[in-house]
Amino acid sequence: MSANFEAKKEVVEEIKTKINDSKSVLLVTYDRLTVREVTDLRNKFRAIGGEYKVYKNTLVRKAFEELGISGFEKDLNNATAFIFCPDETGSCSVLSKAVKDEPALAEKVVPKCGYVSGAYVDAEGIKKLAAIPSREVLLAKMLGCLQAPIANLAFVLKAIADQKS
Repeated sequence: MSANFEAKKEVVEEIKTKINDSKSVLLVTYDRLTVREVTDLRNKFRAIGGEYKVYKNTLVRKAFEELGISGFEKDLNNATAFIFCPDETGSCSVLSKAVKDEPALAEKVVPKCGYVSGAYVDAEGIKKLAAIPSREVLLAKMLGCLQAPIANLAFVLKAIADQKS
């Protein structure tokens, strides 16, 4: 076997590992991005533990096939970047925020689809996932809801005690 074939097999194995280690994989079309824009995107995804990477579509197609994942055949064409993320909504939120912060990116970076928690998600699903707050924000809201009745009771009891004084 040629060295090129072996190198491609190694890349396919790397892609399979990244897919298995990620809870979400986004496929986005990128076009006419400057080096600064790509670097900024990579840094934003790295900040949440994700990774923005460009692979050959044929190698990613092969990795999906070997993992028994289907549904991505029509999306693996043209210039495609892959975003691997350790949580379900982080990459969608970062991408959405980046496009809001820099409107020029809206035409340059367009979500195609995603593989989230073992399921295919279309572009509309990615937009919906972007609207979901992060896990930390959801936990903080839940704790706030649980703590509110106790805090209100303490406030009322203190008001009653202050009136009697």
